[in-house]
Amino acid sequence: MYLGTQVAARDDDDYRIFAQLGVKHINADPPGKPSSWTLSDLERHRDKVESFGLILDMIQLPLPSQPIEKASYPDILLAGPERDRQIDAVCKLIENAAAAGIPAVKYNLNLIGIPRTPDEPGRGGSLNASFRWDKTDQQAEPGLAGVLSEDENWERIDYFLERVVPVAASNRVRLACHPHDPYTPPGYRGVTRVLGTVEGLKKFVLMRENPYHGLNFCQGSIGEMLENPGEEIDDVIRWFGQRGKIFNVHFRNIRGGKLSFMETFPEEGDMDMVRSARIYKEVGFKYMLMPDHVPTVSGKDPTATAFAFCYGYIAALLQVLESE
Repeated sequence: MYLGTQVAARDDDDYRIFAQLGVKHINADPPGKPSSWTLSDLERHRDKVESFGLILDMIQLPLPSQPIEKASYPDILLAGPERDRQIDAVCKLIENAAAAGIPAVKYNLNLIGIPRTPDEPGRGGSLNASFRWDKTDQQAEPGLAGVLSEDENWERIDYFLERVVPVAASNRVRLACHPHDPYTPPGYRGVTRVLGTVEGLKKFVLMRENPYHGLNFCQGSIGEMLENPGEEIDDVIRWFGQRGKIFNVHFRNIRGGKLSFMETFPEEGDMDMVRSARIYKEVGFKYMLMPDHVPTVSGKDPTATAFAFCYGYIAALLQVLESE
């Protein structure tokens, strides 16, 4: 496994900074909306990334973490009239990624986005993303998806996987799906977030089972599903890792657990991230380990500063693991 990032480069200097910080492997997207990318766009983007001495490991499919109202291809999850055409477009993008030498794509199957309550103060006055169920509008109205049963949600996901997984497998492109973030009780905003529990994720990776069908394994999001993340996360990593279902790791920590948590820097949350890294190594994980959702810190470039800290933390940790 190796250090990676999914932070979008704002300009060429950011690519130089990645190289200077030792972040050689990246998940980075070409300009424009994913639904508009052509093979030429991907090849041009790959060449640019490689010109800085970096490796393009992954891109995003047009299935984002945003609410379905903002999705490029909403009919895939809404079972709308354009569903088949939109799935065909996803398949074409996977084929183009393979032709451009990009070995993996990440995506979400998200209807209501990433619910959060107001940020809370963290270490030294940082502002940290949080979710407290008792502070949410628990009777919030359904969104564009309306009221959707769990069975129907699974049927729509299976319809998508049935068509997309064989294309990914034949092109040897890893499909890395992000869990739902965070877990919410069944029926919240009209839907049950079926990828918001460990059991749901297990069911998901075994549907249309294939070596190229797995997870963008967000350790923070999975910790948010657990009553006691510090004790329970080890077995979860092993279950998915031993089955070869982890294609990327969002190495993120939290303080708290199911329905009540605050995001933290990696070394200050409830999960022992050193122990987690050892388990990733134990199960043979061999792709990017990257920071995600960093706290907001002070300074002229707060996000870049926080990510730089996390890159250094992960790089040092990986060096220790190599020496063991």
